[in-house]
Amino acid sequence: MSKVKTIFVCQECGYESSGWLGKCPACNQWNTFVEETAQDKFSSLAKPAGNVQAVSLKDVNVDKEERSSTGIKELDRVLGGGIVDGSLILVGGDPGIGKSTLLLQVCEKIKTDRKILYASGEESIKQIKIRADRLGVNRQDILMLSETNFSLIEKIIDAEKPGLVIIDSIQTVYSEQLSSAPGSVSQVREITGALMRIAKSLGISIIIVGHVTKEGAIAGPRVLEHMVDTVLYFEGERHLSYRILRSVKNRFGSTNEIGIFEMSDRGLVEVDNPSEIMLSGRSENVPGSAVVCSLEGTRPMLIEIQALVCATNFGMPRRMATGVDYNRITLLMAVLEKRVGLQLYNYDAYVNVVGGIKVDEPACDLGIIVAIASSFKNTPVREDTVMIGEVGLTGEIRAVSQIDKRVMEARRIGFKNCIIPAGNMNLIKRIQGAGSDINITAVKNVQEALELII
Repeated sequence: MSKVKTIFVCQECGYESSGWLGKCPACNQWNTFVEETAQDKFSSLAKPAGNVQAVSLKDVNVDKEERSSTGIKELDRVLGGGIVDGSLILVGGDPGIGKSTLLLQVCEKIKTDRKILYASGEESIKQIKIRADRLGVNRQDILMLSETNFSLIEKIIDAEKPGLVIIDSIQTVYSEQLSSAPGSVSQVREITGALMRIAKSLGISIIIVGHVTKEGAIAGPRVLEHMVDTVLYFEGERHLSYRILRSVKNRFGSTNEIGIFEMSDRGLVEVDNPSEIMLSGRSENVPGSAVVCSLEGTRPMLIEIQALVCATNFGMPRRMATGVDYNRITLLMAVLEKRVGLQLYNYDAYVNVVGGIKVDEPACDLGIIVAIASSFKNTPVREDTVMIGEVGLTGEIRAVSQIDKRVMEARRIGFKNCIIPAGNMNLIKRIQGAGSDINITAVKNVQEALELII
């Protein structure tokens, strides 16, 4: 009998080695190698194709993509208008963030006349029914399945021919053809490939749920995100009521689009006006508070940034940031020290983005600097003022994209003053001509902006 050859596969990134390694040389993670048989690597669940023929490019008809509206406007926005027939969508997020809740609501509201199959490997049918009753999901053409064996799930799909299939989650599904454990690299890779074949050949839209690692990335091999058509991340803190659904990959729409939801006892509720929600409860005439306009995909959103600067009690001052990059805060404080002359070297600084969301756009730099300077000087910023602009290392304020959308959003919410980069002034003449209800001021550098605002 021939000896069975084994390989060791990293469960974080999929790196393969002939022997066990304590540390993966690809992703630098420790104790992630698991032994698998070599034939698992070449075992494929995809059925052999029949008559394969090449098609001329000019004969392909793409007049319009066939989409099915989910019935949830925020989700349709993130997907680019709805679920494309035959697409494979991956949804990731922390445990308890609301992934299963959102997908059950999709089952109830999606605009389709075909059956819907909800296959769960983590809950029983009774548990799913309890959640469905709480969410008001009582659609008659929803088929529930509690199964982890992929061959049985595939048989149900072939027999029922549903229009939408939801797999919750991909890490719990396994194939008997592979000897590795459920959730391993081989299982996730092969089952996702088989689901992709089903989606493309039968025109069935499939949504799979993926677990995330402690770093926030979707667990399993990186190739998983490359195989699917769309990758959505559910973000938010479990102790906060707001959730953000972010598109990081979309073959049928724009990326970095977001949808905002509020978790309630009746499930996830759409937030149509996120700017007002993010600014609700804002204190008046308090130093260290500034409002910026961030652009998430195609949606402008007003966000409050708070800063607290106080004298340090230790030899090394502390810098803490929540919702914004720590290194960016350090860089902007260095600009304040060098270009403006604020002596911050013996002061602690704490910066927080209100609402539990994350901001990584450079256009928020000016607001962060104003909030820090306001707290340091103990001088409040006018509450009807919005700051927009990217700050460079020489202290200049650089132009940002789509300034017209940002200013119009500030005007719609009711702000009276808007500070923008001088390089964007020539693009907003039509906004000024539309009325005098918002005062737009252009600044060239940080020193000029702080003298004007504080």
